[in-house]
Amino acid sequence: MIIDCHGHYTTAPKALEDWRNRQIGALRDGTSMPRASELRISDDALRDSIESNQLRLMRERGLDLTLFSPRASFMAHHIGDFEVSSTWAAICNELCFRVSQLFPDAFVPVAMLPQSPGVDPSTCIPELERCVREFGTVGINLNPDPSGGHWTSPPLSDRHWYPIYEKMVEYDIPAMIHVSTSCNACFHTTGAHYLNADTTAFMQCLTSDLFKDFPTLRFLIPHGGGAVPYHWGRFRGLAQEMKKPLLQDHLLKNIFFDTCVYHQPGIDLLTKVIPVDNILFASEMIGAVRGIDPETGHYFDDTKRYIEASSLDTTARKQIYEGNARRVFPRLDRALAAKGL
Repeated sequence: MIIDCHGHYTTAPKALEDWRNRQIGALRDGTSMPRASELRISDDALRDSIESNQLRLMRERGLDLTLFSPRASFMAHHIGDFEVSSTWAAICNELCFRVSQLFPDAFVPVAMLPQSPGVDPSTCIPELERCVREFGTVGINLNPDPSGGHWTSPPLSDRHWYPIYEKMVEYDIPAMIHVSTSCNACFHTTGAHYLNADTTAFMQCLTSDLFKDFPTLRFLIPHGGGAVPYHWGRFRGLAQEMKKPLLQDHLLKNIFFDTCVYHQPGIDLLTKVIPVDNILFASEMIGAVRGIDPETGHYFDDTKRYIEASSLDTTARKQIYEGNARRVFPRLDRALAAKGL
């Protein structure tokens, strides 16, 4: 199988955005919040949004399955308070679940959390539990910066986050470390904030002993790990100066990277520097970079082409395409095994 571990519902029917705008408008104007029940999206509308977009491209590119979560830039945890985020997260998670029910062979849900700046992360646990128990969610997206680019939360190594980690360990689910929209003018959302966060998350883990407290905790750092593979020597050297173990022992039993890197040299670097066992296939299709590369004539986010053109052998490709995803997402593995896959 070819499993895309990084998909977002970026093509949701416009009614979802309209409802969100009403919610934001109510915050601004001090008027009554719209009720979740006022959002009505039919199964036909969901089918149309998927069949003509993600599913069409999956078939064209030869992808079998996508781990599907709410649109990252729409999480916008900095907007409103916990109640606002809670209602919004519940709506978005349910839509991804409905997509997985309509296309059970193509999509598996991953949940966003109802995070809010300055709010105890334990408040997210009821939604996390609901998604795992009721929706069959196989992982979560964890935003290390709910403030939207101002970084007001403690680092990921801080005990502030431990309630989430304890629940992740209990349910045996990983977290993709994924920020949302930047409301800081210094950081473009997808060109800077996302990649900054990927690099920052890795460094926060490097400087800590988090995985001594949680030896089975698993983080997936997207977008190829930000600057991490390109500066692997820097990180190895910093770990050495801090008297930390070698990175393969200190971090690589718990941290993984995806292939959302949109050119061949980038993929070649990633697969040369990072061990194959720590790389999961992903494309984040119809995401941050949607255009066609004039140098190749193909979509930038058609990442399978880069894996196929790399020097990886068949065994390594199989690990990246399927084996590592099934290992990092055990609930996915069990769900596939139940189908005889």
